[in-house]
Amino acid sequence: MGGTRVDRITRLGGSARVGDSTPRMEECTMFANSLRNRRSRAGMVGAGVLAAGLVLVSGTASGSSSSSDDLPDTISLVGVARDFKRFDRAGGHPDFQQYNTGHIVGLVAEQLDQDGKPVFTGSRGKKVSRQYKDSAGRQINPAMYNPALGDQAGSMSNYSGTTITNANSFSQWYRDVPGVNMSMQVPIVLQRMGDSNTYFFHAHDNSSTSAKEGFFPIDNQLLNDMDPTYHHNYFLTFELDTEFMVEKNAGQVFTFYGDDDVWVFINGRMVIDLGGVHGAVSQSVSIDRLDWLADGERAQLKLFFAERHLTLSNMRVETNLRLRPINVPPTTALYD
Repeated sequence: MGGTRVDRITRLGGSARVGDSTPRMEECTMFANSLRNRRSRAGMVGAGVLAAGLVLVSGTASGSSSSSDDLPDTISLVGVARDFKRFDRAGGHPDFQQYNTGHIVGLVAEQLDQDGKPVFTGSRGKKVSRQYKDSAGRQINPAMYNPALGDQAGSMSNYSGTTITNANSFSQWYRDVPGVNMSMQVPIVLQRMGDSNTYFFHAHDNSSTSAKEGFFPIDNQLLNDMDPTYHHNYFLTFELDTEFMVEKNAGQVFTFYGDDDVWVFINGRMVIDLGGVHGAVSQSVSIDRLDWLADGERAQLKLFFAERHLTLSNMRVETNLRLRPINVPPTTALYD
């Protein structure tokens, strides 16, 4: 660290981040214990693993009209991964490995652009120091905080540092740009948990091992900027486009837990804001809170993820939504 004193390095399932105080250890422990309890109740023994690890849980909420007898054993989705080089490599991208910020909200506009992509606001954003929670104790996007619904206030303050270089650099994250990135399709297979109506896909890090595990879907592929110490291709984004049927008053919830930046949009509007280079953090959204959705409507859910910093990489999604695949566009790897 060039002689600089390191006060704290957070390794809560995400990249080692200097001075990142979130998420708190007890929050991560509670989240993990809750997930383990749900697995146990569902009679789960194991989960399908792809690309060393993304976890996705999907099913039908208690009280839903759907029957578990109608569910398939697997659900297949396909996302797009884009590979970048770190900023200090020849042809490197300025947003990868350069910044170390913590959890920052407000970096991205509340609505997707006409291409269905997130837009950098130009703001430095606000750093979250204490998470906002709903009445069930789930962490939520601060922009959705509503005390009338029993939400618990967190705290955040203006951030003075840089998290994203500029609008042009950010516009390249989820678009194919010759000379800047390369892309390929990444399949995700959700495994049904026993006879339940829940599906699970898992990618996590085990920091107790020297060989870092986690979400590394493009190792030894594309630009192949493999780290010589940890032997993974870290610097990537991942975009997932899917849909589900809205069932009002059925307790539908979507939860993401991971690092680094993650934004989730439903019908083009942001519902999860986990921007910044940080350790693993969670946020949830209850579909019943989204007054722009109608019961029985087919809604689009888009997830945008970025892994921008050594050393760990996590992506975990937990949901009782009945996710369905949406076609993905061609990628650069198809033409090489």
